[in-house]
Amino acid sequence: MELGLIGLGKMGGNMRERIRRAGHTVIGYDRNPDLADVDSVEQLVAKLEAPRVVWVMVPAGGPTQETVEHLAELLAPGDVVVDGGNSRWTDDVKHAELLAEKGIGFVDCGVSGGVWGLENGYALMYGGDAAHVAKVQPVFDALKPEGDFGSVHAGKVGAGHFAKMVHNGIEYAMMQAFAEGWELLEAAPEVTDVREVFRSWQEGTVIRSWLLDLAVRALDDDEHLAKLKGWAADSGEGRWTVEAAIDHAVPLPAITASLFARFASRQDDSPQMKMIAALRNQFGGHAVESK
Repeated sequence: MELGLIGLGKMGGNMRERIRRAGHTVIGYDRNPDLADVDSVEQLVAKLEAPRVVWVMVPAGGPTQETVEHLAELLAPGDVVVDGGNSRWTDDVKHAELLAEKGIGFVDCGVSGGVWGLENGYALMYGGDAAHVAKVQPVFDALKPEGDFGSVHAGKVGAGHFAKMVHNGIEYAMMQAFAEGWELLEAAPEVTDVREVFRSWQEGTVIRSWLLDLAVRALDDDEHLAKLKGWAADSGEGRWTVEAAIDHAVPLPAITASLFARFASRQDDSPQMKMIAALRNQFGGHAVESK
């Protein structure tokens, strides 16, 4: 089939290549002309035969909103737009309604796989009407990993990005657990080779995983992570996961704590710890450190 792909960054560029390797035609547009196959979104749409499928792979929020609105003016009834970025699921409903007014279908797709997806395949979680999903199915089949698993029609519009959001929330908590365990091992004088302890867990343990494999790769590059600053950003999906948990009254203590740990990482001199130190000094006479 033919596919229009808007956004050819680290994810989009590799996705284009994997889809082409499966024998499909991909016409890609990016603001960087060195990456693009065409000079504009208008040219991209013009080169596709109807009914068209256009996959949007741009940052969530304003860029995705602008792209969807632009496509709503260019596409025709029977065409389908896929949002494969990390959009909030509530935006999907608005985008689907906007496009439906023009007779254009909409599918939201959470994509996981990062820079490894080109070779290993991408885990895909998509939402939308079955008829719209069917028009994109050959591309989903091209992108997914080999085998029976790795893709799912999660439900109606918004379900794909909601599922990907929860996936990323779980990822936050798993990474936090590995990080805490690593710090404790580094702090214990009895343990003399933390990196090899992590490596030993890669086979036969209940915590063996791709994240553990990546942790070992990182330690191979920098055994004590001495080159790194203890600062970690959050993409927004961790926050959305916690907000959704509040809306549904679902307790997520581990995921919530892992998100807050990201915030704590950005404080070189934590105001909260100042108050804790002051209180410990007041009630117990515990020592405090001055700048």
